[in-house]
Amino acid sequence: MRTYLLTALVLATGVVTPAMAAEDFDRCVSDLRNHAVEQGIDESVTERVLAGIEPLERVIELDRSQPEFTRSFHDYLEPRVTEQRIEKGRALYEKHSDLLERITRETGVPGRYLIAFWGLETNFGSYTGKMPIPRALATLACDQRRSDYFTGELVSALRLIERGDVEAEAMEGSWAGAMGQMQFMPSVYLEHAVDADDSGRVDLWNSIPDALTSAGYLLESLGWNEGERWGREVQLPEGFDYSLAEGLGHKRPLSEWRELGLRNAYGGELPRAELQAALLLPSGHEGPAFLVYDNFRVIMGWNQSEFYALSVGHLADRIVGAGPFQTPAPDHDPLSRETIEALQSALKEAGHDPGPVDGILGSGTRSALRDFQKDEGLRADGYPDPESLSALGVD
Repeated sequence: MRTYLLTALVLATGVVTPAMAAEDFDRCVSDLRNHAVEQGIDESVTERVLAGIEPLERVIELDRSQPEFTRSFHDYLEPRVTEQRIEKGRALYEKHSDLLERITRETGVPGRYLIAFWGLETNFGSYTGKMPIPRALATLACDQRRSDYFTGELVSALRLIERGDVEAEAMEGSWAGAMGQMQFMPSVYLEHAVDADDSGRVDLWNSIPDALTSAGYLLESLGWNEGERWGREVQLPEGFDYSLAEGLGHKRPLSEWRELGLRNAYGGELPRAELQAALLLPSGHEGPAFLVYDNFRVIMGWNQSEFYALSVGHLADRIVGAGPFQTPAPDHDPLSRETIEALQSALKEAGHDPGPVDGILGSGTRSALRDFQKDEGLRADGYPDPESLSALGVD
C-alpha cells in the first residue's frame, strides 16, 4: 500500500503545522480505506468511520516525545511507582483476590503483576484516554515513521467496530491507539481479549474481570514462566567490571553471577535456582543494579521499554510488601535528543556503531558506548556520564 509523509510535518520537533498538506492526507486515507476493504472489512464500515477524517497534530508530537526515551530512570520511575499508587494497588489486590487467584490458576500469572500493569497503564482504570482511536491511528498510519504497523492497527480497529465490540464514536484511548483499562492495541484486543464476566461481549473499558483476565492471557501467550519472578535488585562487588553489564542480549546463569561476587539487594546470597539472568544498570554505576530473568522479557513484550518493565516489576513487588530500592536511582538531568544524536554520531566516527542516529538512548547506543568506554579505559557501564561525553567531544 502506498503511504505518504505529511509534507507539513516538521520531523525535528514533531510539530504538524496548521497548513498541513490536506491533499496528501486525503489520498493516504483513501488508500487506507481501500487497504481495509482488501483485508475483508466491509466497505460501509470504512466509509462510515474514515469519511472526512482529519489528522491529529498532537498525536505526532507525542510520538516524538515518549517518556521511555526522553527521561532519566529516576524521572521515569518516581511519578509511576508512588506511595499512593502502591497503597491503592494493595487495596485492589485484596479486593479482587478471588478473581486474581482464578486468573493465576488459568494463566500462571500472579495477580500482583496484573495489578501493577493496571496501575501503570490507566491508574487502575481512572483514565483510559480520550483520543478518538480511528483518527489517531489514521494519523500515525499516514506518517512514515511506523506506517505499516499503524496501518495494521487501524484495520484491526475497524474489525472491532465491524464485529460490534465497540461503536466508533466510543472508541477512545491513548494517542497511539491503546484502549481500555489495560491499554490494549486493537490487534491485541482482537487476539487476546476475553469475555470473563459472561456478559456476552468483551468490554475492556468497563469490565474489570474482562480487563484483568485478558491481561493474564496476553502475558501467558508472551511466554510467562509460572513460579518465576521478573528479576531483582542486586549489589555489585568492589572493583566490578562494568563491561559485564551488557544488557538483555547477554545472559549468564545465576551461579556465574554469584562467582563474580554479586549479592542480593540486602547483601545476602543470590538464589540457587538455575535461572539465566542479564545485568541492567539503567542509571549507570551510580544507580541501582538489577538481574532480570525471562519474565522481564515477557513484560517488555507488552511495552518495549526497560524503564517500563522495571517499573512494573518494582510496583508488583511493592504491592505484596517489598520495600523501595536499596540504591535509589540518582536524579540525573536527562539528555536532550540533540545531545543523544551528537553522542551517536560521535560513536560512529569513533568506530562504534550505535545503530540509527535517532536521539534514542537504546540498547544499541549503550552497547556502542560501553565498547568505547572500555577502549578508552573509562568505567564501561554504558551510561553517558560527563566524562564519557567529554571524551567523545560532545558538549
